[in-house]
Amino acid sequence: MSSHAHRAGDSPAKAVLRVVSGNFLEMYDFTVYGYYASAIAKTYFPNGNEFASLMLALSVFGVGFLVRPIGAVILGAYIDHHGRRKGLILTLSLMAIGTAFVAFVPSYATIGLLAPVLVLIGRLLQGFSAGVELGGVSVYLSEIATKGNKGFYCAWQSGSQQVAVIFAALLGVILSQVMSPEQLGSWGWRVPFLIGCLIVPFVVYIRRSLRETEAFSSRSHHPSIREIIASMGQHWRLILAGMGLVTMTTVAFYFITVYTPTYGRAVLKLSTVDVMWVTVCVGLSNFIWLPISGAVSDRVGRRPVLLVFTILAIVTAYPTIQWLVAQPSFTRLLMVELWLSFLYGWYNGAMVVALTEVMPMSVRTTGFSIAYSLASALGGFTPSIATALIQSTGNKASPGIWLSCAAACGLVATLVLYRSAAARAQWKVA
Repeated sequence: MSSHAHRAGDSPAKAVLRVVSGNFLEMYDFTVYGYYASAIAKTYFPNGNEFASLMLALSVFGVGFLVRPIGAVILGAYIDHHGRRKGLILTLSLMAIGTAFVAFVPSYATIGLLAPVLVLIGRLLQGFSAGVELGGVSVYLSEIATKGNKGFYCAWQSGSQQVAVIFAALLGVILSQVMSPEQLGSWGWRVPFLIGCLIVPFVVYIRRSLRETEAFSSRSHHPSIREIIASMGQHWRLILAGMGLVTMTTVAFYFITVYTPTYGRAVLKLSTVDVMWVTVCVGLSNFIWLPISGAVSDRVGRRPVLLVFTILAIVTAYPTIQWLVAQPSFTRLLMVELWLSFLYGWYNGAMVVALTEVMPMSVRTTGFSIAYSLASALGGFTPSIATALIQSTGNKASPGIWLSCAAACGLVATLVLYRSAAARAQWKVA
């Protein structure tokens, strides 16, 4: 067995559940903010112009991603020095505080400008903690994985995010059935955030039982935070390539999950129930493809999977969305989203483990987290970028161009990272 958790008698499934629980909570909080962006805009960013109000709300959503690189450096260095377990508990605590801010802040009508300021602080805390959450979880999973199964294990980092998407979307379906649009817009949108707060104690409880990985505890030297940060400067080319690798993941994910409800309602003029059901199906689809891709990449290597699905995304993203907007319907939206989910799931299932493998062991969490958070700073603004593209071009299919550009980044990064036989051998799946 490859970890203390396993030697202590824990089953692999229990070890995975414990570490990904916080990942679930983080993605749940980010997802529900995106789902209810329109209601949040009216509550905290009132404006006579509906587009301007929505853009403000989506921009605050995106701002959380701008502080991710800071969290990646500070918290990533903390984890690489003090251990995976301690760092993952710290990120969970910060995330919980940020969630409470968004859940309980009174409206603009009640406390004025203080309301959007407090919401912004909450998003900044969420973004700061999220800067290392994905990296910490991915590295932990890669280090407890059994031989030859790193891809399969790491896929459950993203798999837990899909459970959050499904849960949040199903909750949205229920709320839209039991509440009127007026109730949902005035106070009902807070319910998902309150539920997130109720989940926190359970997640804290199960994550506290995490054990340190053998790969970390067996090392005789744990670099200081200063040494880790200095090492990041030496590996900037690797981090930049890693950022390109992640860009397709973040853009595709936030388009097919977080932005879909807003896109379906505001742009395609479909019903709330329809777009929420589509999002549920997307989450299920992602959940299926991710571990399959991770397992396949364990057998054939990361490079072939990454190349095939970046090329497919470049070629098909815009035409499929153009087909959707030509005659919007529930069926067409479902078909297009499931296709994009197929591309995302297969790409990301291989990408996450690839990123853990290319980073040096001593600074693995920090390097992974910086690359991921820099890409998230782009991908997290996908709802805002898509909204702005549609507004400026008048083309409802224009977000497809953004998706294709992100896929091109992934293609270039894959070719750079695996550009030589030596590199491919160095990162060959064990």
